[in-house]
Amino acid sequence: MRHWAMSELAGQRNEAMKRSIQLTTLAFCAFAASDGAAEEWRSGYSLYGTPGLIEMPSAFVRPDAEIGMTLGGFENQQRVSFNFQVTPRFSGTFRYSRLAEWGGPGTDDLYDRSFDLHYQLLTEGSLRSAVAIGLRDFMGTGVYSGEYLVASKTLSPQLRATVGLGWGRLATEGGFENPLGVVSDAFIERPALDFGFGGKPSFDQFFRGDAAFFGGAEWRFSDNWIATAEYSSDGYARETSLGVVERETPFNFGLSYAPNADYILSAYALGGSDIGFSATLVIDPKDRVARSGFEAAPVPVSVRTRTASGIGSDSVVVPVAPALEDATAAALLAEGVVLQSLVFSGSTVRVRFKNETYRAEAQALGRVARVLTATMPPSVEMFVLEPTGAGLPLSTVSIRRSDMEALENRPNAAARSLAQVAFAEAPAEVGQAPLNMQASAFEWGLSPYYAVQLFDGSDPLRGEYGLQADLRYALLPNLTLEGTARYRISENRSDARVSDSTLQPVRRNVALYGEAGEIGIEDLALHWYERPGRALYSRVSLGYLEKMFAGASTELLWKPVDSRVALGAELNYVVQRDYDLGFGAQDFPELDGVYDVVTGHGSVYYDFENDFHGRIDVGRYLAGDWGATFALDREFANGWRVGAYATLTDVPFDDFGEGSFDKGIQLTIPLDWALGNATRDQVDVRLSSLSRDGGARLNVDGRLYETVRGGHVVALQESWGRFWR
Repeated sequence: MRHWAMSELAGQRNEAMKRSIQLTTLAFCAFAASDGAAEEWRSGYSLYGTPGLIEMPSAFVRPDAEIGMTLGGFENQQRVSFNFQVTPRFSGTFRYSRLAEWGGPGTDDLYDRSFDLHYQLLTEGSLRSAVAIGLRDFMGTGVYSGEYLVASKTLSPQLRATVGLGWGRLATEGGFENPLGVVSDAFIERPALDFGFGGKPSFDQFFRGDAAFFGGAEWRFSDNWIATAEYSSDGYARETSLGVVERETPFNFGLSYAPNADYILSAYALGGSDIGFSATLVIDPKDRVARSGFEAAPVPVSVRTRTASGIGSDSVVVPVAPALEDATAAALLAEGVVLQSLVFSGSTVRVRFKNETYRAEAQALGRVARVLTATMPPSVEMFVLEPTGAGLPLSTVSIRRSDMEALENRPNAAARSLAQVAFAEAPAEVGQAPLNMQASAFEWGLSPYYAVQLFDGSDPLRGEYGLQADLRYALLPNLTLEGTARYRISENRSDARVSDSTLQPVRRNVALYGEAGEIGIEDLALHWYERPGRALYSRVSLGYLEKMFAGASTELLWKPVDSRVALGAELNYVVQRDYDLGFGAQDFPELDGVYDVVTGHGSVYYDFENDFHGRIDVGRYLAGDWGATFALDREFANGWRVGAYATLTDVPFDDFGEGSFDKGIQLTIPLDWALGNATRDQVDVRLSSLSRDGGARLNVDGRLYETVRGGHVVALQESWGRFWR
């Protein structure tokens, strides 16, 4: 009897599951087959900072490469989200949230970091809906953890609809037995989440447990206004059970105002009990804020007369007169370029220069070539240009003077000139001091600074501000002394928590540095660069290499001028600096002295053909742990770069602490993109977990790959559109 009863129950369960999956399949198929107009109508951003409705996701995506930064929430929860459309179908989101009274009324607030992934399986067509799959908070503490499959359709130029199936938190309202249970019993129950220190993907949670339908509609009743209604499958189960959030109905309503493509403002009625707001700033890194550059126009190409050209006179030897050198150096300096050497050979002139002004080396090449048409004797036909980085010649770019004269005002001049240019490996010799004495060997500056530490687990914003002094003295083009000192006026970083760990505190005690005094040396080091052989570059750095460590760093890079791949090796010996940021080393009683360590990495770099750059570093880190760092960036021709990295070492997740392993998002914003002025300055932002000890690497300036690659063929070709600017 018992066996029969269990079999009957199993049969009933299977039938129910079959009906559930049939209904789900029918709903998606019927919706996907609906007709409608799929004209251009960009998805909005949800309160979670992802493409979606109000709190529910949609199947739409944002334009390729777009960045959306959203600040939104309601009384008890606020969220700051950073969404990046990595590819036309795939996007990722980093979120930092404040959840008030997370343990119940009167308890502390929770500050939580989370990551989302969203992939569009099917694009929308005239008869086909868009279909997407996604993971919300898939590797954090699980506060917002949920998965979804969603379909969206444009029904008319003014109306579109979304229906989806959610799991996890997205199945806490109107949930039913998981239809995936027909595939495997493992999908029926969602195990309790044991996130430990967080930061690890919760694979055992994905698409498990109850499922629930959600959906909504958007009505575009004018060019700038969109009204949204949704049925939410997020019941805020934990929050309502503790009495910190009220939800009287699963329906949410919203109104969004988007007068242009740069921002979206929205207001919401949530669950019949809350009012919410959000503001999204939209950035297209493919575009630029300044529609045209504000830098001075380049000098026009000086065209030779036919009788004076002397083209083909290879036997002509032009003496290098000081007046010619001085005139060329002065003209180049006016263009923001420093002349380092000028050598004639027959009808060829070889010019080595340092670009101090233009982010794209191709633009500097164009400026140099234009100047040479005005300063070189008519018999000089071939310009061989050698851009340098850290005093090292990076490549040789050969341009015929007659091509410059013929193409300056021709249609599609950039592409035509690129087809005529020859690229080659630069000579290995570094050369002597710059000929151009108008460029000072000593440079210094004084400016305000503000150092920010974002998204701490207990405080969203920590930082300090004050005055910063920078100096740089070039003993030779490839040998420089560089340093930074800071005077701290105010800071709130010193009260940041320093968590316990079995590892040497090589990063988690960073807040203690500078606490003991107002003035501190951030770095002060001697950097020597060389060319030991063909396609080889080297660096040796000695001194106070960064805020926390002093010592010696050596590096060797193999990077052929026309190659997308590069190989590097780095070896360092460093000692941990004193907290006062003076010239001493910190004494650790438990070590009976200072902490010193040998670190090093072997690196592989690859420049993909679709704007992506990959890097793998394998070796030993500052805490003595061994492992690897994986990084992938997308870089655009205008200098924007958005990427992510993760480091896995032999440090167990429990020993690493909060976050389980080092990972984060890195962002580079070129200032010429924002200002329109020619400048090589940029802003680097890293969004990551707390500073931890596992996977920590030395932060030494001037690593070779970034120093070298801008003057090599791939980067020059990708930015060649700026040659004539």
